Amino acid sequence: MITELRLENWKSFGDATLYIDPLSILIGTNASGKSNVLEALQFLNSMLHGKIKDSVAAMRGGNDWLIKKPSTSAKLSVTVDRVYECAIVFDVVDGDLRIKNQTIKINGIIKFESKFNQQFVMLEAYNDEHDLELFHALENMFYSLSNITLLNPIPKSMRGFSPVLVKLKEDASNIAGVLAALSPEKQQEVEEVLTQYARRLPESEIQRVYAEKVGKLGKDAMLYCDEKWGESGEIFTVDARAMSDGTLRFLAILTALLTLPEGSLLAIDEVDNGLHPSRAHLLLEALQTIGKQRNIDVLVTTHNPALLDALGTEFVPFVTVAHRDSITGESKLTLLEDIEQLPKLLAQGKVGKLSTQGLIEKSLESVHG
Repeated sequence: MITELRLENWKSFGDATLYIDPLSILIGTNASGKSNVLEALQFLNSMLHGKIKDSVAAMRGGNDWLIKKPSTSAKLSVTVDRVYECAIVFDVVDGDLRIKNQTIKINGIIKFESKFNQQFVMLEAYNDEHDLELFHALENMFYSLSNITLLNPIPKSMRGFSPVLVKLKEDASNIAGVLAALSPEKQQEVEEVLTQYARRLPESEIQRVYAEKVGKLGKDAMLYCDEKWGESGEIFTVDARAMSDGTLRFLAILTALLTLPEGSLLAIDEVDNGLHPSRAHLLLEALQTIGKQRNIDVLVTTHNPALLDALGTEFVPFVTVAHRDSITGESKLTLLEDIEQLPKLLAQGKVGKLSTQGLIEKSLESVHG
């Protein structure tokens, strides 16, 4: 699984490293660089699947802002299982992305190198079947990079019928189709977990969450939930069209955790967007518990005080702060536990309060300024 991501001259970053744990939380003010980190993961995943041009075109700024100015090239490095490293150096010439160099290292030693090759180096290196150590490294890196999922649930897209597909889309528009594509046993198991968490939502008494195929051919599906309303205890069935934005986003995150392949990395930008503050503890519990049970690493960004306040002191080692250098303006990543003034800061309140008052960023400015 991916354990480190290093960014060199990538977008707003000069040289920064993100350490990835089973649950990693990235905090920081707007424009601090949080989304740029997720886009680096998207870049690597898209390159592996040969979709790099479409991926970059969808990023903010496109090719023109991939490389931090005035630099002429950028480098992305990813470490898997703390042993294997794949690094990619690229530039942009006449508006076109050009891969300059790719290397694969094992325990810091270069095992394979390719220059000016637009094909992902892993695919080329697979041709060397005699180096079993390299082949094992490639298998681990290929699996880890191919199972990066960036999730951005959009409730409006989730309200209609969705095609029955195995893979969850980035906007979670096919949540019902993913559930319906599972085997009957697996679908029942997943829907039971969804229901267990949904019952703890504060807005209504949800009795069951499930998806069913619709139409004569059963190629589409709809998401439903049964709710108990009023003193009579009568059960009403509600489909996705009538569910709240917060409920749909919450169910999308849970569905991703419950259906992605084991060993995946699930990255969610502004994980609590649209969720009521009272759900912060429940969301955090789901990310930690289900992620651990299914061996799925989770990376989330947030600046919601409620979620940050829900973090106990045991989460401090897994929080990274994205911030801007007050002199150079470049983005940096600093582990919360590495802030020298942290004990003094925590004495003033929880992480959410510190973030709301800007005290974390001020302490970093005093160090880097």
